[in-house]
Amino acid sequence: MKTPDVPIADALAGLRDTPTKIGIGGWNFPPWRDNFYPRGLPQRRELEYASRHLAAIEINSTFYRAQTPKVYAKWRDATPPGFVFSLKAPRQIAEVRKFAGAGALVRGFLFGGLAELGDRFGPIVWQFPPSRPFEHDDFAAFLDLLPRAVNGYALRHALEVRHPSFLCEDFLQLARTHHATCVYTDSADYPNFADLTGDFVYARLMRSREPEPDGYPAAELDAWAERVRRWHAGGVPDDLPRVAPATAPAAKSRDVFLYFISAAKARNPAAASALQGRLH
Repeated sequence: MKTPDVPIADALAGLRDTPTKIGIGGWNFPPWRDNFYPRGLPQRRELEYASRHLAAIEINSTFYRAQTPKVYAKWRDATPPGFVFSLKAPRQIAEVRKFAGAGALVRGFLFGGLAELGDRFGPIVWQFPPSRPFEHDDFAAFLDLLPRAVNGYALRHALEVRHPSFLCEDFLQLARTHHATCVYTDSADYPNFADLTGDFVYARLMRSREPEPDGYPAAELDAWAERVRRWHAGGVPDDLPRVAPATAPAAKSRDVFLYFISAAKARNPAAASALQGRLH
């Protein structure tokens, strides 16, 4: 039986070029077929729908293995201009014993077809396991491996660290020197800090709750909207944890990437839509 053709309206027409990108992790999740995707929408069109109702998606599948250029091009063609993919780098890179020897893995991922994403190419997230402590020389060797561009596309590197030894000014300075952004995770399980180290902001929010229709209470979404506005304007929210005292705000605005990840995952599209509505 032929799958019904479900018309997809573009809910973000005219808003997608804003420098603030609110999104979710992935797009294939069965419970979203009950509360986000319209009834009858074929699974093969879920990315098409999600990219017209949210401004960004963080891809988790690349954490387990890099995709082919053909797949990256397919994702690009399914999404409208102005939409952005963030990609999690393969975990085998973050888990190598010594970073100095990871050059071939880094190059294989970054130059293995990512440029096919074209203008949908967003930040790369390097997620390090809780078992990996901060060692200055080792981590400096890793950051030295990261190129600033791939096939003419500027690269944005975001670092998500999960060992408490990274909560030090030495690590912050190292990230700033290499123009890398530290991820704010809002996690109850891992260190989280909102110190700014790069020229963009990257946040992964992990506290959505099932009883809340929008994942978060309205007051919390209001607070996140205000934080995003301050980040974008070049300021620093004064109610988030930091390693070091806040320095003078930047003179220029910043792009902001914020994703609702994990926790009550079924509620994350609603949370992203609710926050997006507050900002636009």
